[in-house]
Amino acid sequence: SLEIPSTNQVLLGRETPKHYGITSPISLAQAKEADLVLTHRLTEALKPYGVFEEELELQRRIHVLGKLNTLVKEWIRDVSETKNLPASVIETVGGKIFTFGSYRLGVHTKGADIDALCVAPRHVERTDFFSSFLDKLKEQEEVKDLRLRFDIDILFARLALQTIPENLDLRDDGLLKNLDIRCIRSLNGCRVTDEILHLVPNIDNFRLTLRTIKLWAKRHNIYSNILGFLGGVSWAMLVARTCQLYPNAVASTLVHKFFLVFSKWEWPNPVLLKQPEDCNLNLPVWDPRVTPSDRYHLMPIITPAYPQQNSTYNVSASTRAVMVDEFKQGLAITDEILQNKAEWSKLFEAPNFFQKYKHYIVLLASAPTEKQHLEWVGLVESKIRILVGNLEKNEFITLAHVNPQSFPGPKESREK
Repeated sequence: SLEIPSTNQVLLGRETPKHYGITSPISLAQAKEADLVLTHRLTEALKPYGVFEEELELQRRIHVLGKLNTLVKEWIRDVSETKNLPASVIETVGGKIFTFGSYRLGVHTKGADIDALCVAPRHVERTDFFSSFLDKLKEQEEVKDLRLRFDIDILFARLALQTIPENLDLRDDGLLKNLDIRCIRSLNGCRVTDEILHLVPNIDNFRLTLRTIKLWAKRHNIYSNILGFLGGVSWAMLVARTCQLYPNAVASTLVHKFFLVFSKWEWPNPVLLKQPEDCNLNLPVWDPRVTPSDRYHLMPIITPAYPQQNSTYNVSASTRAVMVDEFKQGLAITDEILQNKAEWSKLFEAPNFFQKYKHYIVLLASAPTEKQHLEWVGLVESKIRILVGNLEKNEFITLAHVNPQSFPGPKESREK
């Protein structure tokens, strides 16, 4: 658990860095004036890419989540009444919506959906959630136009508690005792996100750095969990680890150090944000000493909440090589930026995938209807990394680099 620094430490601006991470920091250097100027320029350079949300959209999200939270509480009271709980209990049953993912981390972009979790007390069943709560949502007038604004993905977890207190901390491992495995999985996203936020020295510096790295990764076509690159949570953990190693650095420095640390990282050494602890709940956790298959993971980035998992088991030799190469190029570009020889915009220039190699394979996925097309393309996409794995086994192929962007198919074959 994190100790709260005593007030005189806070007043002196010296939070003891020893609480963050599994090793001591690389540097405790404070930001200089030049770093602050570079960070301001970085913020300005990010703006044209729509990574910051307008105040109005943010307010609307907060309003929607507030409504949803109220609905959850009402619904849980209704369910409690139908199950004949005593009135004194019904008064205090509680229930709550938690958010996780990019919205909870504070790095969501315009129009991004919200990942949410509905937490209910023990007398509310999963079946209640998928029946009566769904009905309650459908009754709401606002839900129809909610669909137009942004999607909210809602998971459900019922805890072994009689009431859900307002100040519930989902990081408490004790909550996992006697839970259905589906509820443990539903809780995982929130627990991981909350841990990440508790394991970085300065949340604002973390956020700006993560927004930068996410935009860079998307622009350079290495943002995709399904294809064997990294997804949002993995990028967040790499940035969080950088923040732990440079606890007093601002975003301009952290972006540079991110590329420095991970271009030189000795994979497959795992990236850990905290020492994994075992809760004796006998859930499978990532541990190459115990699980032989974990030894084959090429780029392990381990989630900080029990049960610890590797968030990057899809990474292949090729995707790792592509990413490490990008880290090296990112380091060279940020070196230039910090020496005032280049602007931040250079970091976000999209490389031309179609000029990089001599040979290309084109995959065409076509279907007769829109609905079938969506499902079919999704299925094909989910199998591409198996193709990459097979290509890697070919002695004449040194690298198989997938482009995560998809393109509309050729016009002439539309009727097929």
